[in-house]
Amino acid sequence: MGVDLGDLFKKEKISFKDLHDRVIAIDAYNVLHQFLSTIRQRDGTPLKDANGRITSHLSGLLYRTANLVEARIKPVYVFDGKPHPLKAKTLEERLKRRELAEKEWKEALEAGDLVKARVKAQQTSRVTDEIIQQSKELLDALGIPYIQAPGEGEAQASYMVKKGDAYAVGSQDYDCLLVGSPVLIRNLTSSERRKLPGKQAYVKVNPELIRLKPNLKTLGITHKQLIDMAILIGTDFNDGIKGIGPKKSLTLIKKNGNVENVLATIGVENPPTLEEIKEIRKIFLQPKVTNNYSLRWNPPDKEKVLHILCDQHQFTQERVETVLEKFSNIDNIIKQKTLF
Repeated sequence: MGVDLGDLFKKEKISFKDLHDRVIAIDAYNVLHQFLSTIRQRDGTPLKDANGRITSHLSGLLYRTANLVEARIKPVYVFDGKPHPLKAKTLEERLKRRELAEKEWKEALEAGDLVKARVKAQQTSRVTDEIIQQSKELLDALGIPYIQAPGEGEAQASYMVKKGDAYAVGSQDYDCLLVGSPVLIRNLTSSERRKLPGKQAYVKVNPELIRLKPNLKTLGITHKQLIDMAILIGTDFNDGIKGIGPKKSLTLIKKNGNVENVLATIGVENPPTLEEIKEIRKIFLQPKVTNNYSLRWNPPDKEKVLHILCDQHQFTQERVETVLEKFSNIDNIIKQKTLF
């Protein structure tokens, strides 16, 4: 999902206390995918209700949002709109990978290999229209605002930060930096520990903050050159150049100035056309966004939350009521002046 530029950027370790009274625009699709991937049973099966409907996303939204509100953080979720036509190939490839992973998950289960089964199961996650609608209904009941973006959710969230309506984008995706978010916070909605791939070991997970401008200055490049680096590596909208990763792309861009000069210098087969390069730059530099939103936080409607989670999806009422107690901070959040 997006371009992995993580090794190039300086990350600041932070805590929830550093985000008191701040608005965080959360890339909804990104975190829903995260919940669907990680909130699973031992064999990789997602959480389900009595009717076989997946509930991992509802569990993630409830518990992680409650933790944010309890910490006096103001979350707003931003949902994806229509994908750009250039993303069609990427979406098709993701579908094929999910289908293959599902096949390998079933084979691992039959072989009794639960470790492999869980790894493969995590790769089958898919954010459906039903999951998105259920998520919006729960957020409404919880009193948490959400925004429907016209295009990429990360672009809308980044626009809100640039506009001053939010302090940072909450996402695992470095593409938020490509669309110009001044501040990106990763691991905001993660659990406090993460299992290492292929190992029965865990590492502690802390929120980390990345500031765009200081990092660009340290790297010695402009925002536009960062986008050109991504084009060389490969984005959701184009295939990259074989053999070029983040460090090599940085070297090439700093030496040659832009992606056109790099391609002319290294000479590759079937490079992206000038029109494609211009269009990809436009996607990141001039994304589709909207000003049609309002940010209002309200106390949860307890009856609606219980109806959605307990009546419709068989969550335990006592546990849901306990989590809802964490929303007692919402009155302070509503009254407190926001710090951007």
